[in-house]
Amino acid sequence: QVQLVESGGGLVQPGGSLRLSCAASGAISRIAAMAWYRQAPGKQRELVAFITNSGSTNYAGSMKGRFTISRDNAKNTVYLQMNTLKPEDTAVYYCHAMNTQYWGQGTQVTVSA
Repeated sequence: QVQLVESGGGLVQPGGSLRLSCAASGAISRIAAMAWYRQAPGKQRELVAFITNSGSTNYAGSMKGRFTISRDNAKNTVYLQMNTLKPEDTAVYYCHAMNTQYWGQGTQVTVSA
């Protein structure tokens, strides 16, 4: 059993930055890939980025160059650094252990002037 708890969301102005954290109760070193998803109001949940155990990363097109995913296996934590935020980045952001049933509860990110 793995529990995932996100933190770091909030209200930020356009062009600002936020860093999200996902703390796992179990060892994420055993999980092949960790991902961040997001869901905006009225839209489907979409993949933001994922990172494999070896450190390989992959980003959705609109997030490339603005977001950076990283993981610290020693701290059982995954991060999402978000820069140059836009109003369309407003969503609930979820942490997910890929190929498992484990999801976090989500953290709200609102980008607004």
